[in-house]
Amino acid sequence: MKTSIFILSFILLFFYPSTDQDKYQQKRQQMVSQYLASRGISDKATLEAMRNVERHKMVPEAMREHAYEDRPLPIGNGQTISQPFMVAYMTQAIEPNPDMKVLEIGTGSGYQAAVLAEIVDKVYTIETVEDLAENARNKLNEMGYENIHFRIGDGYHGWEEHAPFDAIIVTAAPENIPPKLIEQLKTGGKMIIPVGPISSTQQLQLVEKRKDGKINTKNLFPVRFVPFTRRN
Repeated sequence: MKTSIFILSFILLFFYPSTDQDKYQQKRQQMVSQYLASRGISDKATLEAMRNVERHKMVPEAMREHAYEDRPLPIGNGQTISQPFMVAYMTQAIEPNPDMKVLEIGTGSGYQAAVLAEIVDKVYTIETVEDLAENARNKLNEMGYENIHFRIGDGYHGWEEHAPFDAIIVTAAPENIPPKLIEQLKTGGKMIIPVGPISSTQQLQLVEKRKDGKINTKNLFPVRFVPFTRRN
């Protein structure tokens, strides 16, 4: 029996060799089951988006074999592509749905924007580092995302002409929550943001704008994000 299975496997591999696409798809499936679903990520839309987004296309070619490990990876300019668990956690936290318009501060590699674009209607993303912004725009356009809108600029001020936003995700850590982002958050909306000093551990915070106008802020857990960079 074992010999027959071996022969059949050899024939299948010989005549139907696996492609890179198959390999990376399998790795994404493993990533979702091993690092996300097993650690409390339960939102179906978020899990499906994480299965679909080709993270290996957003990292340097030399790092592609590590693309579906649960860790950040360098992408140049002193920046990193975020850890898959963190991307999934932040996405789930805003309770994404197809009717939403979401603002992202810190485009970086484009990974978080792509995950959001798989779920929501429109994504507006701002990056202060021009090289990163252009690279992300080119990659995401090549990958077929048509509902992501890009801007190079200071994310501290948000994107007022497209406000209010149903949700805001911030992928770099300011020392305090930018007031403009709270202003641009829709009533009933949520913002998830790391807050704290550059040289120390930050707190991932969930900010909710209540219908009575009050702001609820909840500390979730300690994190380490790249600092929030301002443009001069």
